[in-house]
Amino acid sequence: MDFYDREYELNTLNRNWEQSASHSMMTTMIGRRRIGKTSLLLKSAEGQKSLYLYVSKDNEQMLCRKFQQQAERQLGLHIHGTVNSFGALFEELMIHGRINHYTLIIDEFQNVLSINKAIPSEIQDIWDRHKDSTYVNLILCGSIYSMMKRIFENGDEPLYGRRDSAIRLNPFRTDVLRKILYDHNPNFKPDDLLCLYMLTGGVAKYVALLMDAKATTCAKMLKYATTPDSPFITEGIELLVSEFGRDYGTYFSILQLIAAGMTTQSEIDSVIGKNSGAYLGNLCDDYSFITKNTPIFSNPGARNIRWSIDDCYLRFWFRFIYPHQGMIEAGQTALLQQYVTENYEKFTGRTLERWFQTKTMESGNYTRIGNWWDKRGENELDLIAVNEFNNTGIIAEVKRNDRKISMSVLENKVASLPPKNFAKYNLQLLALSLKDL
Repeated sequence: MDFYDREYELNTLNRNWEQSASHSMMTTMIGRRRIGKTSLLLKSAEGQKSLYLYVSKDNEQMLCRKFQQQAERQLGLHIHGTVNSFGALFEELMIHGRINHYTLIIDEFQNVLSINKAIPSEIQDIWDRHKDSTYVNLILCGSIYSMMKRIFENGDEPLYGRRDSAIRLNPFRTDVLRKILYDHNPNFKPDDLLCLYMLTGGVAKYVALLMDAKATTCAKMLKYATTPDSPFITEGIELLVSEFGRDYGTYFSILQLIAAGMTTQSEIDSVIGKNSGAYLGNLCDDYSFITKNTPIFSNPGARNIRWSIDDCYLRFWFRFIYPHQGMIEAGQTALLQQYVTENYEKFTGRTLERWFQTKTMESGNYTRIGNWWDKRGENELDLIAVNEFNNTGIIAEVKRNDRKISMSVLENKVASLPPKNFAKYNLQLLALSLKDL
């Protein structure tokens, strides 16, 4: 698949490259696995003198020897003797930057903690001593959110406050997903686009897997995602165990329940048999796998909370793949494909809501976007977006089939909104369905 989008990130990286011609710059890039960080960084470094280093979980001496060879091959940096520590190698690379302007990319940087926990301290000392007299465009990239957050955002850590620029790489926008699918299937139907979003959420690698396999219709995508050798089968466990380590059992149970529609803590507690509060907090604050949702305009500390998995692929994986591992291992993938197909329409109702919420957010026309429900759960509104500067907004009912949307029912729901929050807005009521995708 061709390289798509990322204009903003490329402009930011190019600006940092230009600034590093005056003094060294440190940029961090964080993004979930498979989102396209490496491809973006290599694209941004085209035409620059650069060194790309991937931090695998090897012995420190072995890793440094490999890096030393790469530095000589890519930068022409000849280091006398053998370098056995990451700190010593990094100092040589910074010294090389005294008379050479170049980009240094260190990918999967969080893995240094598994190699030697002292490495961030060594980098901090060397960086502080050399950054003002060198011309190194340093980019530290990582995919394990919890560890990268700890390294750079924890005030007690040595690299806290050292970065000059921080990039959080997000999935492709909805308009980019549409363009990609159009380029590979100009005659796509709305359900084809929704299925692509449901399976990938705009994660670049997942999109590329489907497009390269010519799975450009809903039926072909679902079949590809559920075949025995599909990466979509194993990706979930690989992605999550890298974050949680061996203590993943309770986390997996909670995520499975949320994917199945149990979105309140009381529902989750009743199934797992213990208080899930700490786990939910970790999943939200440390790992960013779930989001705490409250009705739009709720007061801080509101208890009317629902939890959601915002990552579309993980939501699909926990709903259809993880609970049926036995079926997959027994080779009964035809039954799995049938099960997914039969439940697809019901499952994608929430996915369609998510699509329109995301698309509305991407429009840049609204200052607040969310949904609303009353305490008894009797009245729910799928999409509310308001512009607090000009007091305009929209409220939408979202369903796959537009014939199932009643504007009179929507008007009754809107009438139940608290006037103190909504009376000042000129609100347009909309019916959104697959036809509007």
